[in-house]
Amino acid sequence: MASVLVVEDDQFVRSALIRHLSEASHTVRSVGTALEALREVAQVGFDVVILDLGLPDLDGAEALKMLRGITNVPVIVATARDDEAEIVRLLNDGADDYLVKPFSVEHLSARLAAVLRRSRTAEASPVLHVGGLRIDVQRREALLDGAALDLTRREFDLLAFLAARPGVVVARRELLAEVWQQAYGDDQTIDVHLSWLRRKLGETAASPRYLHTVRGVGVKLEPPGPRP
Repeated sequence: MASVLVVEDDQFVRSALIRHLSEASHTVRSVGTALEALREVAQVGFDVVILDLGLPDLDGAEALKMLRGITNVPVIVATARDDEAEIVRLLNDGADDYLVKPFSVEHLSARLAAVLRRSRTAEASPVLHVGGLRIDVQRREALLDGAALDLTRREFDLLAFLAARPGVVVARRELLAEVWQQAYGDDQTIDVHLSWLRRKLGETAASPRYLHTVRGVGVKLEPPGPRP
């Protein structure tokens, strides 16, 4: 059972979502505007937010950015915009998953369960240590040798996912699926974020300390060996 906020202005869709989620034993609150959603999230603790993009007062993509400014609650975006570039942008802006309208209640249930599973796994293992890295998953804080790292949401998600599997080579397809929640995508997206992350870790692809690319396989994070 989870506490769910439904942000949807279409009364018919909203009622259907509330009925389905309540029948699945979730606690549900609902609002019809972005401003109401921001107020609810600021005042009430939720396990997940289902956010429609076609809101009357504010574009849902802007609402997503504002939500990310006040909370790390998982957000599933519901959109009629079946456009890969738009979906990638939403995921990079902080969405945890997405549904393209119209969608079935079975599809919603599967996505909701997956998001909650990832969120609860992170809460169960809140602090990760790899060499001089300390990553507090629940607080979304990362330290390198005691100094705070200024990471974007996606950089943090990527670092935390790899840090939870130290020394394990993770395939790019798995990174796309688990960090970006995409079944497909451009490897360049991963390369760009790895490059930014390496810069903040004080290393380069040519001289890695923590992040190691295994050509044709994937990426692994492991503690640096002794300096020569």
